[in-house]
Amino acid sequence: MTIESSTSQISTTGPTPLPRTTPIVSVRDLSKTWITPDGKNIALAGVSFDVLQGEVAAIVGPSGAGKTTVLRIVAGLLEATSGTAEVTGALVKGPPKGVAMVFQDYSRSLLPWLSVLGNVTLPMRANGVGKKEALSRARHALESVGLAGREKIHPRLLSGGMQQRVAIARALAFQPTLLLMDEPFASVDAQTRMDLEDLVIPLRDEYGVTILFVTHDIDEAIYLSDRVISLTPPPSVVGEIVEVHLPTPRTQVETKRHPEFARLREHVLSLVRSTKPSKESPASDITSEENTWAS
Repeated sequence: MTIESSTSQISTTGPTPLPRTTPIVSVRDLSKTWITPDGKNIALAGVSFDVLQGEVAAIVGPSGAGKTTVLRIVAGLLEATSGTAEVTGALVKGPPKGVAMVFQDYSRSLLPWLSVLGNVTLPMRANGVGKKEALSRARHALESVGLAGREKIHPRLLSGGMQQRVAIARALAFQPTLLLMDEPFASVDAQTRMDLEDLVIPLRDEYGVTILFVTHDIDEAIYLSDRVISLTPPPSVVGEIVEVHLPTPRTQVETKRHPEFARLREHVLSLVRSTKPSKESPASDITSEENTWAS
């Protein structure tokens, strides 16, 4: 499943670069309360942060902190109880224009009866991009994720990592301003996960896209991000926004043995493992994100 089709008008020349100080995502006092048979469960209790143009930002936090809830509110797939989310200055009231999303479950997000190329071109064709332009953009995106020459293959014949590359290519070919990713590499093996991680920053630079993603992996959050947004235990607020100033280009070996990487890892891990509820909010019953989505 993707939300690329939410854009009704698509530029065929790619996103227009904006100053690095321009907020692409602005979240203010975002709250979400779930009503269950046992009463109210306050998942979010006033989350606020910005993501600037061209940034890669990660959302981390303990289980049940509402990480996916925040991402889905920004994507326009879930309504907040209170507070606001804006994308490129427009209030989110539904799937915003210029936003693409990559989900964790790549196998369910691809249409098995379509080829790789068909899967990547489908959202563009559905939104009025001409056949020639859609094919050109799709082929370029597939080449960018290392799938050149596999355009005619059907997804079921690809490995999990390659299927997720198709999902990423589909999102990028759409030429979004904002790419949202929900645990995008959690369902693949460790080596494939590292290979996919190494795509993110080069693709950000190539496409000029802003990226906001959710992860439980602290190393991944630090390795990929310019900033890490750490949520507190529920009822959740932003506990801290951690700036990441690691040398680029980043590599799995050199970056992860850098003393600053180790320092950041220890600091972010201590934030995530904190068991203290937010001081700004009253105590509440806590449900996991999985149970929340089942409600």
